[in-house]
Amino acid sequence: MAEPDKKFEGEQVEVTADTPLIESVSEDVSAEVGDFIQQAAQQNEAAADALPDVKNKPGPYISFEHVYKSFGEFVVLEDVSFFVYPGETLCILGRSGVGKSVSLQMLLGFLKPDKGMIKVAGENICGFKERELQEIRRKVTMVFQNGALFDSITVGENVAFPMRERGEMAEDQILQVVKGLLEMVGVAGMESLLPSDLSTGMKRSIAIARALASQPEAVLYDEPTTMVDPLMAHLLGDLIERLKQQLHLTSIVVTHDMRLAKKLADRVVFLSAGKAIFFGTMGEMEQSQDPILQEFLALDELVTPV
Repeated sequence: MAEPDKKFEGEQVEVTADTPLIESVSEDVSAEVGDFIQQAAQQNEAAADALPDVKNKPGPYISFEHVYKSFGEFVVLEDVSFFVYPGETLCILGRSGVGKSVSLQMLLGFLKPDKGMIKVAGENICGFKERELQEIRRKVTMVFQNGALFDSITVGENVAFPMRERGEMAEDQILQVVKGLLEMVGVAGMESLLPSDLSTGMKRSIAIARALASQPEAVLYDEPTTMVDPLMAHLLGDLIERLKQQLHLTSIVVTHDMRLAKKLADRVVFLSAGKAIFFGTMGEMEQSQDPILQEFLALDELVTPV
């Protein structure tokens, strides 16, 4: 097992959402990595500008409109609606088994709604064929709970995979970007390790690096802080916020972690018994008199006191 990178130890330089991502990158690869992330940021701004306008501003990048989904007799989602604007973060909250992760799979076209409309990048994807969905998955990528890394290849090869698949970069450029992305997410020097050598938190960080390697317009995070220690959870939350601010990424975060949601969310949607019983800002949720929301918030305070 490799030793954690120094960025994960207690003596850590304080960062904010405005701390440039490039500051974590070695000087020998900073030019190539800087160009790579600048290109990604410009692409995401252009994607926002290309969305159909709603009231003279870009409309939602992602939206659920009256979506229903069942598996046999089991109703997972019932008349669920929410949206996320480009460059913003939506947190999906709720107890286990209420359809949070199913919603992410539907956004990527792995599952189809029984009724309703799902829009991604301004397009209704419900009738898309697999070839069209592949185009959506180039724009929107997902960071799974388990990292979903390829077990038989190294960390470096995992991160390089999206860039090699596109075939637009020379190999030396790819290797520089791999090194820089790993440094950026706090797991420097781990290119030669296998996923089996890594902790859960390191796998999550590397999964984020691989997601960034595809230069997505949006990232879906499925429980990014589950089963990691508090320090790693804090670092992952800071990283997700910096990526949003500096790369103009649109993000959806499925989480049970209220501290993470308070840090990241522009809006939250709360799912309960298949329905979206709340959609709005975190402040509005905390002021809600809905008994289910009040119970959830009260239990969270007992589990994670401030």
